[in-house]
Amino acid sequence: MQLNFEVPSALDHFACLVGHDVAFPVLEAATSLALDAAPDLDVQGVLLQVDGWVERLRKSIPVGATALQRTFMLNAFFYEKLGFAANANDFANPANSYVHHVLQTRRGIPITLAVLWMELAQGIGLKVDGISFPGHFLVKVHVDEGIIIQDPLSGLGLTQAMLSERLEPFREGWGLAEEEMAPLHLFLMPASGREIIERMLRNLKSVYVEEEHLDLLLGVLHRLIVLRPLDADCYRDRGLVLAQQGQRDAALKDLQNYVRMAPAPQDLPVIEARIELLRAEI
Repeated sequence: MQLNFEVPSALDHFACLVGHDVAFPVLEAATSLALDAAPDLDVQGVLLQVDGWVERLRKSIPVGATALQRTFMLNAFFYEKLGFAANANDFANPANSYVHHVLQTRRGIPITLAVLWMELAQGIGLKVDGISFPGHFLVKVHVDEGIIIQDPLSGLGLTQAMLSERLEPFREGWGLAEEEMAPLHLFLMPASGREIIERMLRNLKSVYVEEEHLDLLLGVLHRLIVLRPLDADCYRDRGLVLAQQGQRDAALKDLQNYVRMAPAPQDLPVIEARIELLRAEI
């Protein structure tokens, strides 16, 4: 009797990684986002490289070092010895969201650097959280003296005044008066692993929409739907991309799901008209 074993796809692997919120493997899930663009990527090799850095760091930390001391040592290791920094000259490059590429170049965007930094921090026993701050992902470190809010591009600690200043353009963009703005602490809530990966995917989505790279955009939308299966907008967006690619039946199914799931969508007439066009195709 011949047994046929089907090799799981990259999307199947991603679905397994994000299937549960307990012990969510942020670094592995984040690294796997590059598999559509780099199918031969050795995800486990990336994890091993980061594990090696954790071991180097552990060996350099004196016994009894406080959380604050470990934070300082991690920052020196990450930003000075390893040389991680912002990719200031090419911020919109999708490779900034690919963990393996950031490891090679030591340049990235806030959220990718934060994912790497937090993996090292947890490896040396620090309690850390990611913060999905508007416009710029941040990290939070819990130390005996209190809480440090840190910019993952530089390791710079941010005061309340600095954080409020960073929020000001968003308040103005949202058309809110100062007294209508939510308190600062609400913008500093910890981001779950699922939320971190979602933000990374949405960053990639924006880049691929701008570049009109439909194949890679479709891969991102597949992952967003795996991650957020109840998000109606993802079905609409994927349906429209599938329609552009000539995948009529799949596009129809997604757009119909959007109409069924979305609560009173403003673009309903447009989407219904697109559905009718697809139905009319032979």
